[in-house]
Amino acid sequence: MKRSKIKMNIITNKRKLKEKIFLITIFILSFLTILPLFHILISVFVKGFPVLIKGGIDFLTGTLPPPGQELGGIGPAIVGTFLLVFLSSILGIPIAVIAGIFAYEYPNSFIGRGTKLLLQIMMEFPTILVGLFAMYIVVVPLGTYSAIAGAFALAIIIMPYVAIATEEALREVPKDYKEAAYSLGLTKSQVIFRVLIKIARRGILTGILIGMAKAAGETAPLLFTIGGSTRVFFEGIDKPIGAIPLLIYNLVQQPYENYHQIAWGAALLLLLIYLLIFIPIRLKLREIKI
Repeated sequence: MKRSKIKMNIITNKRKLKEKIFLITIFILSFLTILPLFHILISVFVKGFPVLIKGGIDFLTGTLPPPGQELGGIGPAIVGTFLLVFLSSILGIPIAVIAGIFAYEYPNSFIGRGTKLLLQIMMEFPTILVGLFAMYIVVVPLGTYSAIAGAFALAIIIMPYVAIATEEALREVPKDYKEAAYSLGLTKSQVIFRVLIKIARRGILTGILIGMAKAAGETAPLLFTIGGSTRVFFEGIDKPIGAIPLLIYNLVQQPYENYHQIAWGAALLLLLIYLLIFIPIRLKLREIKI
């Protein structure tokens, strides 16, 4: 009896030791995973916040100064970023939602499987190639860089995130609700748009926000599409326009200290735009109890 108890205690202690080692390992790996993210956030805040304080409102409304002079501002890039996200959302989100609904309704069809596979490929597709595609489709025929060309490229980037989020959110809705809606005599479109979409709206909105955040921070597609206006706010959707990510990319390559400071301030502003849009909506939006 004593020997059996001793063996049981040894086995129990080994299990507890293994459990502690496992938990410590998970904690260390999790910490190492999020460490780069915190490093980026802290670096952007530490180097960008003094620039925003020093520049004040002029940093948000002014234009890019000459090299090596005063701080200036990034007003045209701010206007351009919001306009590009707005236009790309109008172009991409409706198509993406329809594609997600189709993939949900016909998951076993050839077209349905092909649609989902294509969306998954698009999520990992190099965005610089999207920019090249938009250049040949829009920029070359128009003969100029333009806001609509940039919005077209960003719409392509937004669509897979929104479509896949829509399909997955609809798939999470219990089938009982769908069957109950059909039993009331509703048509397929009414069931989808009046019942299922409303229940799954949290997941769909999350996908939309992720897609918009992705579009707001993209640089590669804009290299070939918008031209990067830095001193003109807006002349039309068929004219060149600025954007914060492209401005940062261009400024960090310059040897001037004031341009580097502007780049850090623009990086912090871009981060704040993302956080101020995404976090409050994500926290306030409540999932429907089902």
